[in-house]
Amino acid sequence: MMGSEIGAALAAVLAWDVLLFLVAGTVLGAIFGALPGLTATMGVAVLTPLTFWVSTEEGLAMLIGIYCGAIPAGGIPAVLMNIPGTPASIAAAWDGYPLARSGRPGLALGVNAVFAFVGQLISILFLALAAFPLASFGLRFGPAEYFALAVFGLSLMAGVSGGRLLEGLLAGCLGLALATVGLDPMTAHPRFTFGSAELLDGLAFVPAMIGLFGLGEVLARMMEGSAGAAAAPAAVSRIRPSWPQLRRMAAPGLLGSGIGTLVGAIPAAGGDIASVIAWEQARRLSRRPQEFGGGSIEGLAASASAANAAIGGAMTTMLALGIPGDAPSAVLIGALLIHGVQPGPLLFRDHGALVYSILFLMLLAALLILAIGLAGARPLARALRFPESWLWAAVILLGVVGSYALNNSVADVWVMFGAGLLGLLCRRAGVPVGPLVLGMILGPMMESNLRRALILSRGDWFGILRRPLAAALLGAAAVSLAWPAWKAWRTRSYSDPSAKA
Repeated sequence: MMGSEIGAALAAVLAWDVLLFLVAGTVLGAIFGALPGLTATMGVAVLTPLTFWVSTEEGLAMLIGIYCGAIPAGGIPAVLMNIPGTPASIAAAWDGYPLARSGRPGLALGVNAVFAFVGQLISILFLALAAFPLASFGLRFGPAEYFALAVFGLSLMAGVSGGRLLEGLLAGCLGLALATVGLDPMTAHPRFTFGSAELLDGLAFVPAMIGLFGLGEVLARMMEGSAGAAAAPAAVSRIRPSWPQLRRMAAPGLLGSGIGTLVGAIPAAGGDIASVIAWEQARRLSRRPQEFGGGSIEGLAASASAANAAIGGAMTTMLALGIPGDAPSAVLIGALLIHGVQPGPLLFRDHGALVYSILFLMLLAALLILAIGLAGARPLARALRFPESWLWAAVILLGVVGSYALNNSVADVWVMFGAGLLGLLCRRAGVPVGPLVLGMILGPMMESNLRRALILSRGDWFGILRRPLAAALLGAAAVSLAWPAWKAWRTRSYSDPSAKA
């Protein structure tokens, strides 16, 4: 029975028209991911209506190609311009951009492409072998567990602060404060909107991200007064990592793939959270933690693999339970329903061949985006040899277009400019931007789930600790916060002779 379903799925996927739709979707996904503001969610949502008049396999091929192509391509502007193309590419900018600025843009793009493929491949294997166990684990998460997961994510501020713990905590608190702008998640009462209808939905995250990372970097460089050619080598550096480099990146890449798959399987926790957690855990386990944030290939491998492994995790939850793991998979549920397919446990019983078709389509899309990433690395890396003033203008133009295109709102463009000024101030004051973004990502999740958990426990704070998963995550958060302080104290004790005495 299984063999016949696999054979039918292969025959359906290898049809020339399905492959054509898959190639078109992957290329369109790469475009949506590489242009800041045009996210994977937007690509899947905008192009879903085009699949209404084609077969289920052709429509799924295009949509899966967009999804699997946009996330890896989001690392391209993160590496070249310090602008994450998608929210999942935030952590890729922390090491990819310094690596490119140090004269190795080809290697940075190659690492992003290779480990994006590794992350997708491992998550596809998990989807094929462990769909129900992973989905049932995500189903056990209630409000208390989601709150604890957000606290654990916020505890990673210490790791993404680049050694400036106090400044990082202050930046994280600012991010939490900015996350409260908009309607109260429980009572729908406006907060900090100052009477502006445009702020009722809160500060748009993607424009804020473009401003903090992209525009802030441009303004900082403009104030330095250097507008000559960008610091790039005459010949593009090696694109494919060498074997010693691959061996060095194997452990963080596998770690990121595992974390990304598990986090992606948890509903509402996407590649952005997965990549940050994987980057920090890889830094802690690395023999060269001081290189992270300054061009570490290990950090880039961990973040790229985690961001892309979240795709398979999200698809696991979506297919097995009918619960979207992230925003693009939520749109895919709508596309499946339009084609008469109901995601959930019965999907594996009644439409086994379709499930295998989805697996094969994801695998082919991962191979295709790997080829596109490696083939396009050299011409993309040459962009760094243009005069910096040209790149500054391109970054500002892309930022404005991407911010406006997100919701067709001029207010989002002003959010981008405001975030750019804030990013400039943070850079001038030596305040890390990573914790601020982390606070903006996890703030709404933490607040809403804490209040739901307290409602369910009738105001009993200890009710959260009585749930094993929540207690374990909160314990991990406490250890995560205490570890840097203990490590700093231990370092001072060994380096200070009077402390030893």
